[in-house]
Amino acid sequence: MKYILLIGDGMGDVPVPALGGRTPLEAAATPAMDRLARQSEMLLVRTVPEGYPPGSDVANLSLLGYEPERCYTGRAPLEAASLGVELAPGEIAFRCNLVHVERPGDGRLIMIDYSSGHITTGESRQLIEALQAECGSDRLRLYPGVSYRHLLVYGGELPAGFATVPPHDHSDQDVTGFFQEYRRIAAFPPLLAQAERILADHPVNLERQRQGQRTANAIWLWGEGKRPAMATLAARFGIRGGLISAVDLLKGLGVLGGLTVVEVPGATGYLDTNYEGKAQAALDVLTRDDFVLVHVEAPDETGHQGLAEEKVRAVADFDRRIVAPIVETMESRGEPFRLVVTMDHYTPLHRRTHEDWPVPMFLYDSRGIAAPSGRPYTEADVLAAVRASGQATLSGAAFFQRFVEREARE
Repeated sequence: MKYILLIGDGMGDVPVPALGGRTPLEAAATPAMDRLARQSEMLLVRTVPEGYPPGSDVANLSLLGYEPERCYTGRAPLEAASLGVELAPGEIAFRCNLVHVERPGDGRLIMIDYSSGHITTGESRQLIEALQAECGSDRLRLYPGVSYRHLLVYGGELPAGFATVPPHDHSDQDVTGFFQEYRRIAAFPPLLAQAERILADHPVNLERQRQGQRTANAIWLWGEGKRPAMATLAARFGIRGGLISAVDLLKGLGVLGGLTVVEVPGATGYLDTNYEGKAQAALDVLTRDDFVLVHVEAPDETGHQGLAEEKVRAVADFDRRIVAPIVETMESRGEPFRLVVTMDHYTPLHRRTHEDWPVPMFLYDSRGIAAPSGRPYTEADVLAAVRASGQATLSGAAFFQRFVEREARE
């Protein structure tokens, strides 16, 4: 049996006036998902336990069958694992975004763009390397990642009650107070000031400015934590496989979960990602292993930007260029498989941030199931199907055990 988990990050939404009162999932052309959903069991899964932040870190931990209550330490340690950065005892990883802020005066800061105009990986690498060259020390180390997403490792303790927030939750808002929190760690104010100076004069930013693009004029630190203790999926469930994503967070989950992380050229984490390369990589994994996870970031990114038509496009591309070719090839191979299509969390366009609501998904079994839903894949249809069946909302751990048809080994 092969097990296929396809995640459209942030794909869920609420009815959008600009889309005629439909959600992007309802408005998009999704014939592959709808065909499968009608032959599937529909589920509601709480990927974000009560009291936890509704981020992709917690949600995707849950989708892989882990209990965040037992192993979650923060987002950045997962990204450190992806980058091959070993955290020593006592070291704390921070996600380091390259962002674009406005400074209107009086020391105030306004968050304009959490992604610096979706700066390219090549450009951002030059910026992070410049910051490391001038700001790096035994206690502060910067590592380049993908696009605007990077890593800072801090060798020190955090003050009691210290807390950060993700920048994508605060677009077009005054974020002065969040930056003031950094003052509680002595090493951070000098780092932020140096970063502002270095970024302002860097040739990458000067060229972006010349071309009318957003510059990366500040860094934003968040998602802090120490290395988590996680057993692999092979140890817990006896399954081996691969993970395909453009996002370091997901890659880190793969590393810690014992999955093979497949690098796909041209995987960007946005609308221009290499969908075909991701689908083929998944099919290649399934020729030798029994599990694959494919993650597509574009629906989430467009949700954070509040772009309705682009989110519809992202959902349609996910259906046509990921779900359809993977299913068609698996059907032609004639090998039995179980497939789940889901989102990790909702990213409603009107909120431009994540929600912790239970996520709608469907579980397809190529061998057939006793009571198929008969419904297409939309938020409302899954909710209606689950209510009609009387089925309870599942935890992530309960979902994954059901998906792979076995109990976890503790």
